[in-house]
Amino acid sequence: MKLDKVQISHFRNIDELSLTAHESLNIFLGANGSGKSSILEALHYLGFARSFRTHKHKSVISYDKPGFTIFCSAVVEDGNQQRFGISRFANDSCIVNINGQKSKRATDLASYLPIQIFTPQSSDLLIGAPKLRRRYLDWLLFHVEQSFNSDFQVFTRSLKHLNALYKSNQPKQGLDYWHDLLCEKGESISSKRAGLLNKHLIELINANLKDFLPEFSFEISYYRGWEKGYSLTDAVFKNRQRDQKYGFLSVGPHKADLRIKTQGVNAHEVLSRGQLRMLVAGMQLAQTQYLHARTAKTSIFLLDDVGAELDEEKRKVFISRLNTSDTQLFVTAIDIKQLEFLENYNDKKVFHVEHGQVREEI
Repeated sequence: MKLDKVQISHFRNIDELSLTAHESLNIFLGANGSGKSSILEALHYLGFARSFRTHKHKSVISYDKPGFTIFCSAVVEDGNQQRFGISRFANDSCIVNINGQKSKRATDLASYLPIQIFTPQSSDLLIGAPKLRRRYLDWLLFHVEQSFNSDFQVFTRSLKHLNALYKSNQPKQGLDYWHDLLCEKGESISSKRAGLLNKHLIELINANLKDFLPEFSFEISYYRGWEKGYSLTDAVFKNRQRDQKYGFLSVGPHKADLRIKTQGVNAHEVLSRGQLRMLVAGMQLAQTQYLHARTAKTSIFLLDDVGAELDEEKRKVFISRLNTSDTQLFVTAIDIKQLEFLENYNDKKVFHVEHGQVREEI
């Protein structure tokens, strides 16, 4: 999937913007506050229906406007063109448009556009909460395993009902039903995550890290969220009395984690911020590589402020590897000097951003 035409309306300091993207590399140059990161933020909405900078949709709507709209046309792998759009309004309602068909479910858009984002905050994947590392695995499973999303939705609904029953002082009607459903889908989710990581992803990540961080070796493992030697059903029943006391289910794939160590120590305790970003870069590149190998789909990769905490050689290695994976890149930088190594790239477009306006370099 490659974005072609992009239109953004009433998004942050962007009133009306229209551009035609290059299928390979797109560079946006501008001072802080010029709007270049807002362009990536808008594109992020097409793949996630949310911002990577705020949880409040109202915050990105231009002042005194009822809502924002982001529209794009895209060329898919078979050469056909498709059209996608999303509008969000101040009352938090949402309209998604997929090839002329409207929907109010923002998640309907995500399956069409595999978008990834790399920012100065990307190291949060390693130093942040386990849910961020679960999302790392689940994003890929969402795009390559047809049954994963339905399993995940049923599991999430079952977990919500169980926690409500645990907190309730009422008779526990339906408890066994939700237990059985949760355990069935939970085992499936856990099996898919572990299979993805152990059979495919670890090998790709380690291969990338040999180039990105050759001075380190890494041990990557998956903790499924309950004790070894127990099925999920056994673990749930073993902990049921305690969990009912505290009002929530303490075991299951919602407690899983991806553990990454170097020299026997958690990677985030050893690596610098720049090294952590390169570790994340190797992990995200592995997602792109696996997605392309498994489905022939190509990712759309957003790199915001790529010069932050990455030296020139690291930037060069990362972007070069992405470029050779047939990924469409959207890169922001304050100064072209941060991307001097791209001067010899012929397949690119350079845009200058100022006050929310974009001018393509000729």
